[in-house]
Amino acid sequence: MSGGGGGGGGAARRAFCSRRDALRALAASIAAAAGAAGLPGCARRSPDGRVEASLWFAYGGKNREVLLSLIDQFHREQGRYRIAAVYQGDYFEALAKLRTALAARAAPALTHVVGEVVPYLAEAGALEPLDRFVAAAPGGDLDVVEALGQAGTFVGGGERPLVCLPFNRSTPIAYYNRGVFRELGLSPPSTWDELRAAAARLCVRDGGGTRRWGFECPIDWWFWAALVGQAGGDLLGPDGAPAFGGEAGVRALRFWQALVHEDRTMKPPPGRDYNAWQVTNADFLAGRVAMIWTSTAFLRYLEDNAGQAGAGKFEVGAAPLPRDVRASVPTGGTMFVMPRGAPPAAQEAAFAFLRWMMQPEQANAWATRTGYMPVSRRGLEALTQGGYYAAHPNDRVAVDQLAHAAPWPWSPDLFRVQREAVQPRLEEAVLAPRDAAETLAEAVRAAREQ
Repeated sequence: MSGGGGGGGGAARRAFCSRRDALRALAASIAAAAGAAGLPGCARRSPDGRVEASLWFAYGGKNREVLLSLIDQFHREQGRYRIAAVYQGDYFEALAKLRTALAARAAPALTHVVGEVVPYLAEAGALEPLDRFVAAAPGGDLDVVEALGQAGTFVGGGERPLVCLPFNRSTPIAYYNRGVFRELGLSPPSTWDELRAAAARLCVRDGGGTRRWGFECPIDWWFWAALVGQAGGDLLGPDGAPAFGGEAGVRALRFWQALVHEDRTMKPPPGRDYNAWQVTNADFLAGRVAMIWTSTAFLRYLEDNAGQAGAGKFEVGAAPLPRDVRASVPTGGTMFVMPRGAPPAAQEAAFAFLRWMMQPEQANAWATRTGYMPVSRRGLEALTQGGYYAAHPNDRVAVDQLAHAAPWPWSPDLFRVQREAVQPRLEEAVLAPRDAAETLAEAVRAAREQ
């Protein structure tokens, strides 16, 4: 979809329909696969005689390199299991492929999915419960950071059978150009009002255009959920029905609209989903914007590339998201899950790798080399006591924000609501713009449709 002002409505509706159809197909596939599972075959063995488990993963670049290096390390440290890792595109491409594999009863022994889709997969019976693996493992408890595991990620998550373990977990954080902020005598904004004021000072106009924008953020459900929480709202009402924050949700949407259309200090990135995230990063590195919101997942990438001469060679600062009536951030990223139906030996191999990844050494290697958060409590303590965060304060921001992490509702409709009811309407409301209250009322009606 174009990032321009009024031309997004038709494209958004077409995307809405394609997402709706894909999700309905996923539902049918999972139901059929869950009903047919139960006669697993034999696990494959690798040429060196190890029991093999397939792992589907969903990213490239630096993160892919780090994951594959950890898998190689796992193979060196033991001789019983082998993990066959296969790249499946971005999160949404991988989810579509998982749908097809479930329908064919050919799902991998292990994969990772965005957190919002876990309740849907679990309620559809597509995920292998993990409690029995944890109970049988030496030492039992995997000692994960509670806010990043199932118990802290979902309302009531700890009261349900364990079906997921944290992998590349994140929160949104603010990034800023330290040199520009220093030059203007600015500190990272800690409130919405301070953000508006700072964005106005950071803008550089050039004739009828804007040479440098003050602020940029993808028009995305994740960041809007952060704004809703900051405005004091909740995505679901007391009865569990979609409410999208009520007046707080409207206030959150109007805040974006004000920055884009009234202040003209926020650059809305063109593109959809992660294309918009990539544009936001590129604009920041090129000096076209002085402050952005994006994921902590990009921390190492932004730091490394901002230090290159071609990017203007500036120092990246990171800060918590500002508050309105309260501080609030959602967690993001993905969770490891084991789709049902793999042979028992393959499941054993998959969980052996999962348990290994949850240990402090591997959890910390993943976190410090990518920018995602450490998921091991003992690992987090080791980084703190060892001085890592004192030497890398940007890495500490997302960890500190966990004190204000808002859990997601455990709702099978959460992912459908996100992709069908809210996301396309956010883009229309901000870019067109559309009336915020009317937009969210329409989103509530769409979310309640079955």
